[in-house]
Amino acid sequence: MRKPGKFDLKSLDFAALWRGLTRPRSGVADRVVPPTGFTAQLTLFAAGAMAFLAVFALALSLATGRLAERWSESLAQTVTIRISAPADQMETQLNAVLEALKSTPGTGEASVLGDDEVEKLLEPWFGPDVPVDALPVPQLVEITGSTSDFDAEALRLRLQAEAPDAVLDDHTAWRKPLVSAASRLRILGLFSLLLIAATSGAMITLAAKAALAANGQVIRVLRLIGARDITIATAFVRRFTRRAALGSGAGTLLGLLAVLALPGMNEAGGFLTGLGFVGWSWLLALLIRVVAAGIGFFATRWAALKMLREVR
Repeated sequence: MRKPGKFDLKSLDFAALWRGLTRPRSGVADRVVPPTGFTAQLTLFAAGAMAFLAVFALALSLATGRLAERWSESLAQTVTIRISAPADQMETQLNAVLEALKSTPGTGEASVLGDDEVEKLLEPWFGPDVPVDALPVPQLVEITGSTSDFDAEALRLRLQAEAPDAVLDDHTAWRKPLVSAASRLRILGLFSLLLIAATSGAMITLAAKAALAANGQVIRVLRLIGARDITIATAFVRRFTRRAALGSGAGTLLGLLAVLALPGMNEAGGFLTGLGFVGWSWLLALLIRVVAAGIGFFATRWAALKMLREVR
């Protein structure tokens, strides 16, 4: 009884195999590699699982960049002025703020938030029907559509002189943590992709070495009839590259289907908006199979040539 994944020398046609080794295009050289067994299953499973994880790592890396950029742009175009003056001075300072905004270049459109708008802002923290009149809520002035000519620091100094109780908030304190967090998440996603690629290469290397060890007797006979190490290694490289491409293709497809099944903006409250692939980024996901096949090629070639040099 022949063991799975190992050839029986008695049943091996050395003449046909030698023709295949000397003419690799005929495909007979691949007969050196066992078509079934744990090495084939290990390669397919490792390539598929790593490709599935790579889809999510790539989607997370791209989504965090888009999300932070969208938040940063929306905050950068909005400036808020908060007036916390006594009741008898509120109208005077509000008029001073509006006059200062009219003569400041690049301020965009200024609007005074009413009680209804302030109530909507406080609703996530205090719930509905907030008694705005009974709370010491400051008067808010929102500036939208600011251009590149807008000088927040100059306006802040002017407000200190003309409206001492007015505070300008250009949301810099909010933008910096967002950009920093997005950069770190993007780096983490790229680092995860590198770990996935390294793990795939290690698993395929182990599978190739196991296949070489299982067929050591066949390899020694092939050397006796004149086969070179590069020719023997090519047979392993072809078979394991195909397995890596097949497994990673299936894993990529499952990963893309899982990404498509993620909840949308309305279902997730907007937090998961953009998590996935948009536009040309779908092409990056399709490249995962190509990268996996390349990893299988170089990992198998390195493992085969190294092991063949060590075993004489």
